[in-house]
Amino acid sequence: MLRKIAFFILVLSSFWVSAQNEQLAMDYFEKGEFQKALTLFEEISTKQPSNYFFFQKVVECYQQLQQYDKAENAITKRKDKYNQLLLYIELGYNYQLQKNTDKADKNYELAIQEVEKEPNYAYQVANSFEKKVLLPWALKTYETAQKKNPNLNFDYQTAMIQGQLGNLEVMLNKLLDYGFNTPDGTPMVQNQLTRYLKDDSDGSFAATIRKNLLLRTQKSQDVYWNQFLSWFFVQQKEYGKAFIQEKAVYKRNPESFYNIVTLGSMAVEEKQFDDAKLILEFVLENTQDLELQMKAHHFLISMEMESATSKEYPAIDLKLQELLKKYGISPYSLDLQILSAHFKTFYLNQSKSGIELLQNTLKLPLNLRDQSKVKMELADIMVYDEKFNQAILYYAQVEDNLKNDVLAHEASLKLAKANFYKKDFDWTLQQVKVLKQSPSLLIANDAIEMFLLIQDNSAEDSLRVALQAYAKADLQLYQNKKEEALQSFLTILQKHKGESIEESTLFKVGKIYEEKKDYLNALSYYQNILDNFKDGIYKDEALFFSAEIYRLYLLDNEKAKPLYEKMVLEHPDSLYYTESRKQYRTLRGDTTI
Repeated sequence: MLRKIAFFILVLSSFWVSAQNEQLAMDYFEKGEFQKALTLFEEISTKQPSNYFFFQKVVECYQQLQQYDKAENAITKRKDKYNQLLLYIELGYNYQLQKNTDKADKNYELAIQEVEKEPNYAYQVANSFEKKVLLPWALKTYETAQKKNPNLNFDYQTAMIQGQLGNLEVMLNKLLDYGFNTPDGTPMVQNQLTRYLKDDSDGSFAATIRKNLLLRTQKSQDVYWNQFLSWFFVQQKEYGKAFIQEKAVYKRNPESFYNIVTLGSMAVEEKQFDDAKLILEFVLENTQDLELQMKAHHFLISMEMESATSKEYPAIDLKLQELLKKYGISPYSLDLQILSAHFKTFYLNQSKSGIELLQNTLKLPLNLRDQSKVKMELADIMVYDEKFNQAILYYAQVEDNLKNDVLAHEASLKLAKANFYKKDFDWTLQQVKVLKQSPSLLIANDAIEMFLLIQDNSAEDSLRVALQAYAKADLQLYQNKKEEALQSFLTILQKHKGESIEESTLFKVGKIYEEKKDYLNALSYYQNILDNFKDGIYKDEALFFSAEIYRLYLLDNEKAKPLYEKMVLEHPDSLYYTESRKQYRTLRGDTTI
């Protein structure tokens, strides 16, 4: 028994020493200490003669030390012993490093000839070429194998190589061919295209994709291309164009109907209300599914609320009541119930009715997530009523019940805001410190803004007089009391001019005027930020919203274009960067295909 234990300890310690040597050798190699790395790799390779990885490391060390004869000798010896196909590439590369192109090419050709004999070797041979950045040879490997055996499909691999070579249109067509022939590979293709679109600074690649997809849609009647074109338009946030493609898909495949509902919700989120209305009305005309009908109604009324005047509120309230009567009070009409409670509170100032409606909703047999959605709205109404402690309790319950869920992250931010409205600034500061690391960019951005607002305004005013006034004004804005909020913010600008609170207040006033459609006033407040707070945190927002006002409402593209350009050049980390880049390209005429 003792012998077995001793043997086991010996084996374990030997394994540990070996692993330690391997790590040390890699460390030396990565630091560029090739002589030290070589000594260890030679020792490891002697003990593990069949291990190709460590053999390669020995050869690489020789080459880094320009000991090409030793590298050639090691490769030749191994070839005599194992006759491994990849050794042709190793030997060829060793000649290439010595600028002996003829001998290098001769060995590369020998590797290709082996692939011609056995096309299934293509993956490992091409991969070896790629590792040494011998991309044309990797391409030739795949082409040779596919020519020999047409059943093999290397479209994806050759596409990636063409992309690395800068042949983007060739890459695109190869990827599209691969996606069409291998539908399960379509998400992989789209992921690759998304990566290239992110780096598409001048919009030329997007234009190429659009052109190629449109041509394929015209040439082929296959619904696959309509679906792909719809995906592309969604990436470009052109939901109306995506809808045209989805309708074409739906005519041939009615089961795809839910894609149209999803498209409608995306258009609503992006505030593309004209397209959203068109899509959702199509949904209502073409479905008998009650759940989908309710979703469509929910989105349509939400949009209506966004732009409604107080005169239109009674009609919207009546519409909500009729819908709840039609679909009944049940878990299926949950979103309509929440929307109705929200409308009663924030638009009709009937928070008591809103609370009563939601408390009845909580009596329904709801799952944990649906319960949390109701509690979130209840908490929002409690904040409206300035019952902050009750609101905080509900938000905390959502946090606890749905850990790591998107809704829980939203609850965390709302909890911090409730404490801010409560004027408990120290506690808010602790919460937003954590939320700055949120995986949601929107939440992280809001948390950073709140953190800086409290920190900056606490440093210069220990009594936080301006901050308290700001919290009160911001609460009025939350309560949809826009006129009161506007007057409160304007008072702050009068009393605290030149203080840290000024920039945030200017931005709030600008946004209120923008929502009131008083665009010239909004522009003047945004310009104040751009003129006087060049290093401020609202500079990108001031640029973006000014550009949007000029483009959408004042129809002055000449004034919008330089603002978008400034956004693109100076604020690549902004939440509004992608949209600014898209609009700048459009105004510059890059996507007119």
